Amino acid sequence: MQAPKILIALSIILSTSINYSQSNSTTEEEIDSFLNGLTGEEFSGTILVAKNDSIIQKRAYGFASKELNVKNETDTKFNIASITKTFTAVAVLQLYEAGKIDLNAPIGKYLKDYPNEKIRESATISELLTHTAGLPNFYVTNFLDRCKFGFKEVKDFLPLFESEPLLSEPGAEYNYDAAGYVLLGLIIEEVTGSSYYHYLNKNIFEKAKMPNTAAYSVDAIIENKASGYTFAGDTTKPLKNNIFYLSKASPGGFHYSTVEDLFNFNKALFNNKLINQETLEVMIEPRVKGYNTHLGYGIDVDQRYNEIILGHSGGWYGISGEIIYLPESGYTITILSNVDSAMDSGKAMVSDFFKNLLAGNIE
Repeated sequence: MQAPKILIALSIILSTSINYSQSNSTTEEEIDSFLNGLTGEEFSGTILVAKNDSIIQKRAYGFASKELNVKNETDTKFNIASITKTFTAVAVLQLYEAGKIDLNAPIGKYLKDYPNEKIRESATISELLTHTAGLPNFYVTNFLDRCKFGFKEVKDFLPLFESEPLLSEPGAEYNYDAAGYVLLGLIIEEVTGSSYYHYLNKNIFEKAKMPNTAAYSVDAIIENKASGYTFAGDTTKPLKNNIFYLSKASPGGFHYSTVEDLFNFNKALFNNKLINQETLEVMIEPRVKGYNTHLGYGIDVDQRYNEIILGHSGGWYGISGEIIYLPESGYTITILSNVDSAMDSGKAMVSDFFKNLLAGNIE
């Protein structure tokens, strides 16, 4: 007797559901096995894994304070370096969405007194967002030799680059920099009449439920904060504390956050709690080829895998972190680390594991 069509359809649906469930279960077993085998010698920091809007793993490894033998916890606060740039980009896009910022306008429309005429008259907001304005990355040029206590407001970072020569003509080529994001922070202040830090607190961190994210003063005493440890470029020397390599956050880097706060941020962003879907599409459109991936506005669009990966990384002396989001399969991984490591260990090794497992081999 021929089975009724409805039973055949139900059988196909059930079979598909079982296969998907088995595949999903296998993937999560591999994740669990990897995290169970990871040691504090291989990776120091915290890792969060989520599927859609639910956290499925949250682990901590290594030490927040090597001096005091204090272990990292899953809610330990870490410096996130350049992941801050994504916060800044979202703030700019909120103002674009509100009709207060023209992405194609030269920055002189908002910063009328900026001293570099070429940047003022021809570099656009879009070019600042995509690192194509020709500005230098002051963190790797003039920053390290300065006293870090003087950086309290966004404008305090201007002397690090405003008189420096350009790396290229605005719009001509990609050069990763922090200076453009400082200018974006100043534009946010000019347009809103509020400080950059206050704007982010009210319009991003509170909305996205990020209570542990902030721009701390370099000498602030913060509960449950990880110290950073660096070889300072010479792996033959002992690790040392990275405190003298840091300052209060600029719009280009150095906020503190937790893996769960970063997950909440990513979830709010892609659930249209921070910007609407149309603006989100503007943000994630691949616009420029960077050193490894394509970039949208303040976000990496990695097309090297079988599934597109969206996110942003951050790295500095004693700092390494990343948001990894796979919109097709629904996985989010947030990783924060406080110790320098080689490319086959530490954050890079953890990141590569998840990307290859979840998005397929590099083409």
